[in-house]
Amino acid sequence: MIKTGTKIITLNNGYHLWTRTDGTGPINLLCLHGGPGGTHEVFENFAQRLRDYHVQVSFYDQLGSYFSESPDWTDVTNRKAYLNIDYYVDEVEAVRQALGLDQFYLLGQSWGGILAQEYALKYVQHLKGLILSSMIDNLPEYITHINDLRAQQFSKRAVIYMQDVERRQAFREPRYQKLIMELGHHHLHRADAPHPQHLVSTLATDIYRYFQGNNEFVMVGALKDWDFRAKLSQINVPTYLTVGENDTMPLSAIQRMTKTLPNATMHVTPGAGHGQMLDNPLDYFKHLGDFLTQG
Repeated sequence: MIKTGTKIITLNNGYHLWTRTDGTGPINLLCLHGGPGGTHEVFENFAQRLRDYHVQVSFYDQLGSYFSESPDWTDVTNRKAYLNIDYYVDEVEAVRQALGLDQFYLLGQSWGGILAQEYALKYVQHLKGLILSSMIDNLPEYITHINDLRAQQFSKRAVIYMQDVERRQAFREPRYQKLIMELGHHHLHRADAPHPQHLVSTLATDIYRYFQGNNEFVMVGALKDWDFRAKLSQINVPTYLTVGENDTMPLSAIQRMTKTLPNATMHVTPGAGHGQMLDNPLDYFKHLGDFLTQG
């Protein structure tokens, strides 16, 4: 069991990351936040929620995010060095080493699930199990799905308007913002108060826009072609796939992944969107706890 509390770690590149560990118990869980450019905050109550399962939970803000140090993204050298999946996967390993974790469970939420899959392939010797929370093994299927969700929810006229805004990159238009908020309410976070309240935005927008785009429903960034399908079957640690009933991630892809992975189980969180732990915490943590204690 590692020491609880906040710890600032220094990477080999000289940058500093904010990390925190909470809870006690023989089961170690390391959580990777979404975004890209999101924060650790959805994990702040994980140790409390998993207390009866005796889980010690660690989490951190990735390079450039919230409490952690950020390079100067106007510097092309920094963008080339750090704005790529390989860097962030190796960062997970650096955090693991700094915290003294081994034979631990790795949970990736959304973008964190991309890193978790890549980490499981490269550093599998350190893993006891893998949890993919609202993430599939490729983004082309996700892009198709979010466009289908939009077509199902809105009139043809509204969709044409949104596509025109996206061509013009006029994302701040009030009508467009209202429609994006409606999509988000149905498929991202359905809870009444899904996020901690801040006076300013905590999203690292430079990172988010580089990898994703302007919003969750316009995938035009560097991640748009990421595809792990051909490698997925090589992950042989116990894997738990959890997806919200109204998630932005397609259930059909989760079902396919469950069959492809050698040792996988899946669960659909009722009534939840992409932020399952916020939308239906009782169901989410019960099934997560059951997975963590099954072996």
